[in-house]
Amino acid sequence: MTSLNSLAAARLAVDALTDGGIQYVVVSPGSRSAPMAYALAEAEAAGRMELLVRIDERSAGFTALGLALSTGSPAAVLTTSGTAVGNLMPAVMEANHAAVPLVILSADRPEELLGTGANQTTVQLDLFGEHVRFATDVPAGSDPVRAVETALSAATGAFSDLAPGPVQLNLAFRDPLVPAPGEGLPTAAGRPKFRIGTDPLTMDLPPAAAALDERRTVVLAGHDAGPVAEAFARAHGLPLLAEPSSNARFGPNAVGPYRLLLQHFGPDSATPIERVVMFGRPTLSRPVSALLERADVPSALYQPVPVAWYEPGRRTELPLENLADLAEFAGRGPSAWLDKWLLAGSAAQHALDGVLAAEVDATGPAVGSLVWKHAGGQLMLGSSNGIRDVDLAGLPAAAPAATVYANRGLAGIDGTISTATGIALGGRQETTLLLGDVTFLHDAGGLLLGSGEDQPQLRIVVLNDSGGAIFSLLEHGAVEESGRYADTVERLFSTPHAVDIAALAAAYGVGHCSVSTTAGLAEALTAPVAGRSIIEVRTDRTDLRALHARINKAVAAAVAGVLAG
Repeated sequence: MTSLNSLAAARLAVDALTDGGIQYVVVSPGSRSAPMAYALAEAEAAGRMELLVRIDERSAGFTALGLALSTGSPAAVLTTSGTAVGNLMPAVMEANHAAVPLVILSADRPEELLGTGANQTTVQLDLFGEHVRFATDVPAGSDPVRAVETALSAATGAFSDLAPGPVQLNLAFRDPLVPAPGEGLPTAAGRPKFRIGTDPLTMDLPPAAAALDERRTVVLAGHDAGPVAEAFARAHGLPLLAEPSSNARFGPNAVGPYRLLLQHFGPDSATPIERVVMFGRPTLSRPVSALLERADVPSALYQPVPVAWYEPGRRTELPLENLADLAEFAGRGPSAWLDKWLLAGSAAQHALDGVLAAEVDATGPAVGSLVWKHAGGQLMLGSSNGIRDVDLAGLPAAAPAATVYANRGLAGIDGTISTATGIALGGRQETTLLLGDVTFLHDAGGLLLGSGEDQPQLRIVVLNDSGGAIFSLLEHGAVEESGRYADTVERLFSTPHAVDIAALAAAYGVGHCSVSTTAGLAEALTAPVAGRSIIEVRTDRTDLRALHARINKAVAAAVAGVLAG
């Protein structure tokens, strides 16, 4: 069998990647990956794919993740050997649990150099363990086509009972790693501009059959539920409790601050919840988790295809593959059931808005509400408080204004700017990112774009309260208030800082403005999105725990009043 030189093997791999639907490859520079880099450059020059360059492999991995999210197609990332590959682990872990088709192209030394102490050489195959759907070595000189085809099938969920997800192609190359003399780029066909439709989706379902039993069921739409959750709730006359990244938080049945209402429909109430129908994966609130853990409330999960976020048999919900079975389980809502929820939701929203309006300076929930209201095109929500602020205060609209994204696979704060950049570039439309200052600083390197790289239409809203505020809303807040551990919570959990975000933005060539009130933020959000910009919202987290206590008290009183009437 004739051995292929490195460029020939790389060109075959690139052909198979483009034939398999790869439109974007994020490239991190390196020598061992050079054959793939040259072959990819040839493909881009021929108009067959688009390349992005990132010097930080961690940022590259999350950028590719964002591209895959916004295009709905597999995206690839290329690295050289050694620690470069390991830097992809966070993005691979997120892609695994979120079922995102991320293709890892890791370059490697040939077999004869492994185990010899050769520079930048380690065991790279199976580095990602159970986090990839498929991993294989492609020995130096061998034909990579079959391996690429198998990897793409695994990444896109083509195999039975296997959800989409990340894959690894570990491609070994021998010297020479550069094109032969006389070889060069093909005649330029112009850089491609792939555009996948990412406008917010809606759908309709026929009204529930009159023969269905009446049940006090709620529809819970978690992350990635999709518009089917809204359509099902509307067709069955059921209240819709939708997280922001469900892409179902809209329509006449949607209830805004639902997590503060669950206690009013508990087992001791006059109209307790009888059943739960779940779409997607809920991850944001403890009241929802408590509802799903109740043995006296049967729950079902709509699962038409394999999912990656839980292991079969490890959850209590009844998995149902079709909407007909789900309809039988859910029934249809009694005439007053939805009305009670909507009335309570309206009272809760009014009370919440009243508390926020009384605050002089901007607060997290107020910022979340405004960003939710003004965002169009695409919206990404960072982990920690950002997405929870929107979940609490974001008013559901009649129709969706933006397609919403969030890294909820493992809900980490890493790679958020890079993911949003990939989403913006892949969707090719205005994109807003809401995140906290710690999340922002964790991926500040994601702001680095090399000269000549495409600039996304990305507006970054940073809620800067000089540290991690979410811990004050958890049990740690009570520990801090007690004084028993002095400044331990502030130092080890809140991680205070004094970073000058304006100076950091200037260093990366990104526009910046600073506001401290909701009026100032509202004005800044009305400006058109052009290139990259940062809106820094300065706020104070010392009163955050007390603010949420005031919200809870006001909402509880308002809801109790309307339900009693």
